[in-house]
Amino acid sequence: MKAIKNGLKKLFDLQDRASKMVAINKRNLLFIYPNNARTDYPLADDKLQTKKLLDAAGIPTPRTFYVFSYFYQLEKLASELSQYAEFVIKPAHGRAGGGILVIVGRDGDDWLSITGKRYSTDELKYHITEIIFGVYSFDMKDHAIIEERIIQNDDINALSPYGLSDIRLILYRNEPVMAMARLPTVASGGRANIHQGAIGVGIDLDTGLTNHALHQNQEIDNHPDTGMALIDKAIPFWHEIIAIGCAAAGAIPLKYIGADIAVTVTGPTIIELNVRPGLAIQSANNSSLLERLNAIGGIS
Repeated sequence: MKAIKNGLKKLFDLQDRASKMVAINKRNLLFIYPNNARTDYPLADDKLQTKKLLDAAGIPTPRTFYVFSYFYQLEKLASELSQYAEFVIKPAHGRAGGGILVIVGRDGDDWLSITGKRYSTDELKYHITEIIFGVYSFDMKDHAIIEERIIQNDDINALSPYGLSDIRLILYRNEPVMAMARLPTVASGGRANIHQGAIGVGIDLDTGLTNHALHQNQEIDNHPDTGMALIDKAIPFWHEIIAIGCAAAGAIPLKYIGADIAVTVTGPTIIELNVRPGLAIQSANNSSLLERLNAIGGIS
């Protein structure tokens, strides 16, 4: 009888928790659509527009070296890139890290990616051509951005040695709601994408301390590749991270957004903004978005 009661209690607890979680339809209908005008979506969906808007507001973003929008612009690619030891190539309208190529150095005439793969200049040109052609943006003609490579803070690098991690901050009506660190793993191929195998680590908004971690839908306390402890870690520049996220939210008319923030050796910088930030942040924090969103104002 006791086992049955315990089983029922667990079931009711799960049902109660599920009722408080924000699913995609609830997020869209109650928070995104009433607060984000469709005409403003490009301000976040297009990384070039995002950079322009944030730069005008004095909010740091990675420095742009080149933008390629047409194939003929690639004629002088070798000489243009030769002045940079490292850089990142990304599509302006990419999703989930698709099309991002991180170059960390050269070996002779070849370029070396962060994964160790070698690229000739012609191969880089082909990759940029794919971006322009729309391979990574749902067949929509796109722009290829060449920007500075971010060198992350040593404390973050200790937690995330397999690629650039970021802090995903959900903001509603210019106020921070929930945060998590997304840490690349071997399984994620160095990408900070939870659905591709990265770790989601919940962060307490007030203290900047990590409090919960999830990897491939399993709760963990240590990094699966390094064994590094993930809980009760202080995120460096935490107050600056919150401040830059709020500043970005205040600079854009969209009122429900996700800000992806990298922590560099000198402080935080905005990587990109998202109109439809994912909901895995709730599992990473073991907490519901709904109560926090309603505390700010609920439905418009």
